[in-house]
Amino acid sequence: MASIRELHKQLITKERSAVEMTQETLNRIQTLEPQIHSFLCVTAEKALEQAQAVDAKIAAGEEIGILEGIPVAIKDNMCTKGIPTTCASRILENFVPPYESTVTQKLLDAGAVTVGKTNMDEFAMGSSCETSAYQITGNPWDVSRVPGGSSGGSAAAVAAQECIVSLGSDTGGSIRLPASFCGVVGMKPTYGLVSRYGLVAYASSLDQIGPFGRSVEDTAILLNAIAGYDPKDSTSLKVEIPDYAGNLKKNLKPRGQLKIGIIQETFGEGLDPVVKETVTKAIEQLQNLGAEVEVVSCPRFRYGLSSYYIIAPSEASANLARYDGVKYGYRAEDADNLLSMYTHTRATGFGTEVKRRIMIGTYALSAGYYDAYYLTAQKVRTLIKQDFENAFLKVDVLVCPTAPTTAFKAGEKTADPLSMYLTDLMTIPVNLAGLPGISVPCGFDEKGLPIGLQLIGNTLQEDLLLQVAYAYEQSTDWHLRQPAIV
Repeated sequence: MASIRELHKQLITKERSAVEMTQETLNRIQTLEPQIHSFLCVTAEKALEQAQAVDAKIAAGEEIGILEGIPVAIKDNMCTKGIPTTCASRILENFVPPYESTVTQKLLDAGAVTVGKTNMDEFAMGSSCETSAYQITGNPWDVSRVPGGSSGGSAAAVAAQECIVSLGSDTGGSIRLPASFCGVVGMKPTYGLVSRYGLVAYASSLDQIGPFGRSVEDTAILLNAIAGYDPKDSTSLKVEIPDYAGNLKKNLKPRGQLKIGIIQETFGEGLDPVVKETVTKAIEQLQNLGAEVEVVSCPRFRYGLSSYYIIAPSEASANLARYDGVKYGYRAEDADNLLSMYTHTRATGFGTEVKRRIMIGTYALSAGYYDAYYLTAQKVRTLIKQDFENAFLKVDVLVCPTAPTTAFKAGEKTADPLSMYLTDLMTIPVNLAGLPGISVPCGFDEKGLPIGLQLIGNTLQEDLLLQVAYAYEQSTDWHLRQPAIV
């Protein structure tokens, strides 16, 4: 399928209409969904109406923006007015928001065509897209394997060409991990660069919305559309947004001027040998492009996982307290009194993984344990951030694998939560530090499964990060490969 720029050119030259593009995308969704299960909700009627509006503008001789008429998918934890937003949970099964999230409103304002809401791990809690209350999404490269989580539906939809680009959210790697597993580009921006207004909260100090695309340029175009200050979000950053897509260049800075640091702690025990070899070759390619490469240490990197699984569940236990059967969503009918209505609603409305994390978080915040667990985890978080700051005194960009392995079989890790949590080992520290990170395809294993290269930038260095990712991408052909299902 063509890139955003190619599709835009086809629209303005009237080679194709927005309705034709949209209908082609909807037909593709209808054909592939029985195998992939990327979507929880397909908004065909609304999408065609949006496409007709774009065609009317073109027919009237008006100029159209780069995203107008482009089919986009939205992760089902972003509020969409008049369209169900379930977070893949029974407890929000019938919830239809009365307002738009900031990011979806920006896409509507940009003229993008939203084709539906994508499957995810329930309340974004998971690394495989298997904790959804409704369905398990398959990986387009091998439908018996997981697409990664929690934004697995959004990544799989892009990989299977069921949309051009999509939005996901990343709390501990939930954009970058699925991007790696599905062989697409996925970016987690700096915390606060993209508004979280209308994003259903999991862990508020970690959550960040970001783009998926089949190329770095498509990802940059979507980031341009959603980034920027929002007075409705108290954590939103008031900064100037560069032209991420317009600044992309095929070449890196002059030889020796760009310094890339290899995080040595990410190449140890637990890393699949094929992933290690493939990522090492990708780093050599960056050297060939003119980057100066050195090994750097982030000594507390390995503590990211343990501190995350105290901080995130603690914030979740507070954020998910609102789902009590009173204000909205599911309500248990077999209750005798108010208290039993609360408990029955939450017991039957939430899935196993969500209940597990709520209990962990509630325990960590309880009297007598707050200092020992939550406070200590926050101190470790500060040390992890300091390690990154020290590393960025020496280098411009950090590099490591996105995930320790390629996509695993569905059901392989569901009985072992700790093994599942280890999947996010490489991505979690980036969220704890609030930094931007991007995963780009860098090869395949012997089973034909994609491998991702993770690039990490300093605060608000998305522009540089995208340029490095683009230069690498354009010197290889990994992003041009497509799964057989396509």
